[in-house]
Amino acid sequence: MGGRRTRLDLGVLGVVGIRVNNAAQAADVALRGARAAGLQVLTSQQVVIGSDTDSIPVAVDGEALTMPTPVTCSIRPGALRVLVPRIRPGAPAAGPPMHWREVVSLAFSRRRPGRAAEDRADAERAP
Repeated sequence: MGGRRTRLDLGVLGVVGIRVNNAAQAADVALRGARAAGLQVLTSQQVVIGSDTDSIPVAVDGEALTMPTPVTCSIRPGALRVLVPRIRPGAPAAGPPMHWREVVSLAFSRRRPGRAAEDRADAERAP
């Protein structure tokens, strides 16, 4: 059911809503995950959670709290800086190392006009 995002600083909240009325529907969510009928996955920049009670239990950064309703959650792009280890499960493999001397050499090498045709001719003559 959990997902992965390549970036966390784009200003998008992930919202997961689950509606179950009985044990069979709860089992459906547990077994089918994101494909379950009782599950909705959305994204937004702001979410307002209302209730017919004055307060609701919430978890903020793993801490259990009770907050007055409505609860408004919002996000700003770039507001949170997250540092993660370079080598971690699910991280894409690093590309080959950059050879800066070659990059600089290519960037500052100057070719004379018409040189590309001469290079091709030299390559065709080479064994």
